[in-house]
Amino acid sequence: MQHPFGIDFGGTGIKGAPVDLAHGDFALDRVRIDTPKPADPQAVAKVFQQIVDSFPAATTPVGVTVPGIVRRGVVLSAANIDKSWIGEDADAIFTQALGREVHVVNDADAAGLAEAEYGAAKGRQGLVMVITLGTGIGSAMIFDGQLVPNSEMGHLEIDGEVAEVRAATSAREREGLSWEEWSERLTTYFRHLERLFTPDLFVVGGGVSKSWDKFGHLIKVETEMVPATLQNRAGIVGAALVAHRKAGTDD
Repeated sequence: MQHPFGIDFGGTGIKGAPVDLAHGDFALDRVRIDTPKPADPQAVAKVFQQIVDSFPAATTPVGVTVPGIVRRGVVLSAANIDKSWIGEDADAIFTQALGREVHVVNDADAAGLAEAEYGAAKGRQGLVMVITLGTGIGSAMIFDGQLVPNSEMGHLEIDGEVAEVRAATSAREREGLSWEEWSERLTTYFRHLERLFTPDLFVVGGGVSKSWDKFGHLIKVETEMVPATLQNRAGIVGAALVAHRKAGTDD
């Protein structure tokens, strides 16, 4: 089996599968295991090994998403995972633990790459901003197909508050906001991004994108805006794509 392997490491679950990069989809059904507590690097590495061992024919490089800032394989922040990750060279830890080449990428960046290569932003030039609405707000900036990593646009301050505190899906659920009320906040957020970056396209992801027909038309911006299409496959697919490219096998 020559398909690269992708692992999506989240706060509640760790999912992995070999990925068919010709089609941007799983080559085999994914395996999911609950995220260990505490989710320190050693405990997580053991789960990764279990997932990889579920596919004995897969011997290719592995890409891993991490819910934190990643610079040259080193984790610089830890959202929903153990603080012991901060400053750790995750590339090196997992490469040693799995006995094969492993490359780590921010989870939102992985999803953005997948959407640019296979999904809603495929073939689009200029600046594409993939914004993921969930517990927080994740972001990926893709310019002419190339990733600008670690953009962290959920942490922008708007009207004295961090944007994701007011505009993430979790804020809508926590405060019991109607779709109309939430969309007003999203309009404020996306207009702020427009002023700063003048993007060519917004792609809106996260689980809530399944409800796009309930709120997408209520967001009033000038930039073209579309829902993400890969949904919960994006992290694994994007991670595998990163592993493939960093291994020097990209055509």
